[in-house]
Amino acid sequence: MQHADTPTSTASVAPAEPPRASELLVHTETQGRVGFITLNRPQALNALTLAMIRALSAALQAWRDDPMVLAVVVRGSGKDGPFGQFCAGGDIRFFHRAAQTGDPTLEDFFTEEYRLNHLIHTYPKPYIALMDGVVMGGGMGISQGASLRVVTPRTRMAMPETGIGLFPDVGGGFFLSRCPGRVGEWLALTGQVLEAGDAVAFGLADGVLDAGRLPVLWAELRSTPFESSNAVEHLVSTKLVAGNALFKSAKAQIDQYFCLNTVSDIVAALEQSSTEFARQTAAVLRTRSPLMLHVTLEHIRRARRMGLADDLRMERDLVRHCFHATHLGRQGASSETVEGIRALAIDKDHAPQWHPTRIEDVTPEMVNPFFESPWPPSVHPLANLG
Repeated sequence: MQHADTPTSTASVAPAEPPRASELLVHTETQGRVGFITLNRPQALNALTLAMIRALSAALQAWRDDPMVLAVVVRGSGKDGPFGQFCAGGDIRFFHRAAQTGDPTLEDFFTEEYRLNHLIHTYPKPYIALMDGVVMGGGMGISQGASLRVVTPRTRMAMPETGIGLFPDVGGGFFLSRCPGRVGEWLALTGQVLEAGDAVAFGLADGVLDAGRLPVLWAELRSTPFESSNAVEHLVSTKLVAGNALFKSAKAQIDQYFCLNTVSDIVAALEQSSTEFARQTAAVLRTRSPLMLHVTLEHIRRARRMGLADDLRMERDLVRHCFHATHLGRQGASSETVEGIRALAIDKDHAPQWHPTRIEDVTPEMVNPFFESPWPPSVHPLANLG
């Protein structure tokens, strides 16, 4: 595998071919016995494209089988250079365009992204994610499976998919449902943004490192003569602290409301409460897609009883239905997801026309078909996971 930053010889060689787009957007190199990955699409907050997913998968597969590579470290880049941002998710503008034009690579995107998520969660070597800045959606998918998840005081972490008529995918059912108490339901439904201390407190990060120390850590990882995988992980883990948890005091209220049976029950109870937390939470939920709130609650609760591979297969079914909700007579441009992306990222009017418009109007007949697979098990796109 060609490594982006490996020094080349000064001997006469044939002119090199121009780098492919994926190599420009994902830099990979090995230094010492560590594989280094830098997401390099800062103008889009490192939002993942299909080419980036393929480049990440190729690097991880090559290093998985390379005895000279002991561990992998991944970071993002900001407009001012390395670090500053991690990954804001998938390329939702591509989702919108592909759904409207019937581009079949939309199917490839989700299949290959979920395979990458599974590869990271099951990676046999330490995979260390340095999650500086924005970590949302697909950025969570390429970091939550890490053996060490490092956040900084600049980290802003969320799964905000219900705000665009989607659900928390990329293994979100698996890792959110394993947060303490009912924190997973709360995060999945509201899309609440967490800072570093809460990410640690709720089991979505392993420790905090000051952002200014990230370049020093990166340089130390490059220059240390490691002899074992454990030594790489140990070097990073000894530098981490816990951080302050802002939402820790709200945990009792989160559990009180988000344990209720339905989204309608949750919102009704929140709106009847006199606490500021409850009122603000209810107001947020009223802005989300009513349909996808109901789908998401069912998703998280089913995933709590599933392993990772089964959850990813369920999510692959769900995302297919998000763009092809044939039981609702809504496909492509008319889907809830395309409408949500339009309002947020295309027209930017922040006024999505949800159908149904009210949480109370969503019925089981609208929700249940989302959980019926459009594929027989033997030909499911993720049939061989796990």
